[in-house]
Amino acid sequence: MGASTLQVGARVRLAAGDFQQVLEALSNRGYRLVGPSLDDGQLIYGELTQVADLPVGWTTVQEAGTFRLLPRQDKALFGYGLGQHSWKQFLWPPHHPLWQVQREAGDWRIIPQAEAVPAYACIGVRACELAAMDVQDRVFLQGNYVDPTYRVRREQAFILAVNCGPREPGTCFCVSMGTGPRATTGFDLALTEVLRGEEHWFLVEVGTPRGAEIMGQVPHRLAQPEEIDAGVRLVAAAAAAMGRVLDTGGIKEMFYNNYEHPRWDVVAARCLTCGNCTMVCPTCFCHTLEDAMDLSGVEAERRRRQDVCFTVDFSYLHGGSIRTSPRSRYRQWLTHKLATWIDQFGCSGCVGCGRCITWCPVGIDITEEARAIRETAATPGKE
Repeated sequence: MGASTLQVGARVRLAAGDFQQVLEALSNRGYRLVGPSLDDGQLIYGELTQVADLPVGWTTVQEAGTFRLLPRQDKALFGYGLGQHSWKQFLWPPHHPLWQVQREAGDWRIIPQAEAVPAYACIGVRACELAAMDVQDRVFLQGNYVDPTYRVRREQAFILAVNCGPREPGTCFCVSMGTGPRATTGFDLALTEVLRGEEHWFLVEVGTPRGAEIMGQVPHRLAQPEEIDAGVRLVAAAAAAMGRVLDTGGIKEMFYNNYEHPRWDVVAARCLTCGNCTMVCPTCFCHTLEDAMDLSGVEAERRRRQDVCFTVDFSYLHGGSIRTSPRSRYRQWLTHKLATWIDQFGCSGCVGCGRCITWCPVGIDITEEARAIRETAATPGKE
């Protein structure tokens, strides 16, 4: 079936053995393939060339402060949870030169930047990660100031999403945030992996004309109603097995009314202020600027570098830091993520991926912290 007959919204069946042809079709169109792979026992997002580069037959077990990779009993291509990497490393690089200058005849000349911007095909994007991309779109593409680096990378990116299937409960809570486990928008193609006995295939939803063009290059057929139903039931099972819940009702006001809640002291006694939660978060975008000059004094450069709000220096103003205690820094992070972000960008800064819980060395759980504050929350006008 060609791309000309495949419409946006169509659902087709793709044999698992033909998934390699999807990768080849993307590569032939100049995309650089990036997606999940195993590197020295770690689940990362890196460059792909073939299906064998994926974590085939592996799954993840996650709890607060715990991450383990374990073999599955099948050969699922996408049967794992999220690792510590997020897609923002490709769309918003953690290290990026802003400008370079060179001294000539007592004056400074701007050195033209000739960076080649790759067109990425992001393979295996989960629904919560699509939501995170949408959050960063609000930050970098909307409003008065547009980030040109993010814009060109985002516009070129091909998004191949993968809906979550049933697995052991972990640290995610996307159902609470309305961000998953099914991808509903923001993708070119969305896959649901189906394994039933000896059967192994994908239910593929076409999201854009670009997606239809790619599917037109690989063997497929329109999905039958029972095949569509099989995919729907798998995603529903994933939603039912969600590991955590976050009550978002009135959450902004709850945090605004509880800046001095005693729970901040409890969590601060555990928090190491290491910044792991912000580094793995798919929406956090804190950064700093660094200026450097070579030893000859001839060339200088300004770079943008990803930073975290948990360091004392991050909130440094003339005269000193305004957040000197772990209590103040953790409160700033969580209140921004779940409350002030809503006023700033019109959405929550959390998509429920659970990375901050998994990768916190002491297992701090933001769903538990929010619940503890809600259960003993102060009410306006009362002590």
